[in-house]
Amino acid sequence: MTLAQNADRLLTEATESRAIPGVVAMATTADETIYQGAFGKASLAGDAGMELDTVFHIASMTKALTGAAAMQLVEQGRVGLDQPAGEIIGQLGSPLVLDSFDATGAPKLRPARGTITLRNLLTHTAGYAYDVWNPELARFYKVTGLPAARTGRLEALKAPLATDPGTRWEYGINIDWIGRIVEAVSGENLDDHLRAHVFDPLGMRDSGFLLRPGQDARRVPTHARGVDGGLTPQPIDPPRVPEFFNGGGGLYSTARDYLAFVRAILNGGGGILKPETVALMGQNHIGALNVQPMLSQNKEASCDVDLFPGMAVKWGLTFLINTQDVPGRRSAGSLAWAGLRNTYYWIDPTKRVGGVFMTQVLPFADPTVLRIFAEFERKVYASL
Repeated sequence: MTLAQNADRLLTEATESRAIPGVVAMATTADETIYQGAFGKASLAGDAGMELDTVFHIASMTKALTGAAAMQLVEQGRVGLDQPAGEIIGQLGSPLVLDSFDATGAPKLRPARGTITLRNLLTHTAGYAYDVWNPELARFYKVTGLPAARTGRLEALKAPLATDPGTRWEYGINIDWIGRIVEAVSGENLDDHLRAHVFDPLGMRDSGFLLRPGQDARRVPTHARGVDGGLTPQPIDPPRVPEFFNGGGGLYSTARDYLAFVRAILNGGGGILKPETVALMGQNHIGALNVQPMLSQNKEASCDVDLFPGMAVKWGLTFLINTQDVPGRRSAGSLAWAGLRNTYYWIDPTKRVGGVFMTQVLPFADPTVLRIFAEFERKVYASL
């Protein structure tokens, strides 16, 4: 059977069985789209179906786009990868580390040992963490009432470091700070800057931090996975204007738009980045450090995350990098990441193929979604 027949059958069965509510999946070579399909329902509470132009909240798939904008500024010599970030934003020059909690439960902070650089932020080695996966930071948020970055409130950027810069890979608000650096260096807000320098050049007309007329009707709700495996649609958050544009997770987009970015990276930049910059972004930038399993502190938001069990996994300049071939799937050295509501992408520079898989389900790293995504990826590789 053809890729279209194989993938269509897989995703039809996945949605008709309600393993997932609905999905839009696409794949591309460096030259052209080789598969696209939309299956299932926008909401299990209604009759509307998923469409190729359905709008998703792509959460942390935002990170690679913000990183691309930052690397454009690096290309232009306007900021350096190893430049102290405090030279651009003063707050980053005197970070504090969450050291412990005193006998009353109050947090104890100390000055960080080491300097935060742009490279640290792009690779999640600056010391910042997310409360969803870091128990000490989860406790800090609970004690202090500090809002999370996903709220779009500026106060969220007052979060302390969990570790000293350069000592550990830890997933956190680093790319939110990259977004602030892009704004400081460019003089433009991140939404306008990404539109002018990334979205418009790639034809990504449905991507942005703010919903435009007509897009809200194409949004789909998030479905929560219950302990019985069932899915319950959640209310759609009303559109709002955040206090800052969250470069680490605030974008809305479509599978078609994001596939244009995937193809651009496969093409050595697609006109928005130089080929040598794309090659640099795809290299290991954390040295002997490894990407660590992310152990959930909030089971409603995320399962434990270990996408390549038993494999040493690295991080490039905003990309996860698998160091070994995945049988039947991506090559060693492929680039990837995901969004909290179970949206995924991968970019395989060796076989020059990539794809996007978008649904809206919580918690993140849902085993059922991951199984279907992996099988979709296998169908793509089997067709090559």
